[in-house]
Amino acid sequence: MNHHSSFRRYFTIRARSRRLALALTASAAMALGMAGLGTGAAAADTVIDTIPVGSAPQGMAVTPDGAFAYVANNSDDNVSVIDTATNAEITTVAVGLNPQGVAVTPDGSFVYVTNFGQDTVSVIETAGNTVSTSFTPGDGPIRVAISPDGTRAYVTNALGDTVSVINTATNLEITEVPVGVFPRGVAVTPDGAFAYVANFTDNNVSVIDTALNAEITTVAVGNGPTGVAVTPDGALVYVTNQMDGTVSVIETAGNTVVDGFAVGATPFGVAVTPDGSRVYVANFSDGTVSVIETAGNTVVQTVPVGQTPIDVAVAPDGSRVYVTEQNENTVSVIAVEECLGSLCFDFGSLTGSGSGAGSAFS
Repeated sequence: MNHHSSFRRYFTIRARSRRLALALTASAAMALGMAGLGTGAAAADTVIDTIPVGSAPQGMAVTPDGAFAYVANNSDDNVSVIDTATNAEITTVAVGLNPQGVAVTPDGSFVYVTNFGQDTVSVIETAGNTVSTSFTPGDGPIRVAISPDGTRAYVTNALGDTVSVINTATNLEITEVPVGVFPRGVAVTPDGAFAYVANFTDNNVSVIDTALNAEITTVAVGNGPTGVAVTPDGALVYVTNQMDGTVSVIETAGNTVVDGFAVGATPFGVAVTPDGSRVYVANFSDGTVSVIETAGNTVVQTVPVGQTPIDVAVAPDGSRVYVTEQNENTVSVIAVEECLGSLCFDFGSLTGSGSGAGSAFS
């Protein structure tokens, strides 16, 4: 059996719920435990609310104005729309089978949702929360990222080992870029020049030149790279390594790994705060979120959330972090403490001040 058919069977349960079977090795994941976690400061990030959503929530994204969050409910084949002012689901939008990844265009007009079980991408118009169109990228679309100018969508095709480049004006595929085996997370640099793709099976990250629509290099990382996030200044890329409980830090100037550290068990989603001072990682197997101070790449707090946290998104003003919890069918809302470790936020201006050596802000 080739790897495409075996991954399809591994990741999709063809049953009544059509629930996605996630790529986990449970015994190994639980053995990772909490090694390497730092001690939280007295002032701490805190879960302030838990929002019920659909069944087996996966990827999520927040609109640029921070007013709404969109959550892909894998087993319900729909997307929950959350009003962030009330922390309540206000509607659901039917999409394709087994929705996984979510990305919002920079103008907030459209939401792109990858439907892993149907090999399609649904495009939701946010004005009415209706699907305006759908299209077919490659085999097994699992995650999606939008370019900073909003003109391109990059879809990782987990079973096709490619990235589809989509013209968002027409929602037609421009090309498919071959990458590594079983690509998962994808993120685009703030200048739009490069896309970074986590290749789960190959234990590396593909770097795509978006002008050429071609892979220009790969960067070896940890075991089972899954989530990808780029700092606001474009200098660093954070990659979660699902199978060894670590995060790799890539310096984009030379596309080399410059740091790595332990987080919780089975890290999946990763997000960077708007000022670049912190990184949040969802640890699937131990029900926590790791808070990393980017100035020293140290874990400064571990926040208990619900069971099986899988994805994480930060509000545009940096004041809230949203975490999808697959087995509990919920989203946890974390209030971000203005001062944590050596760093302080200014939520109004998205600037900060830090006492730690090498603290950097955008």
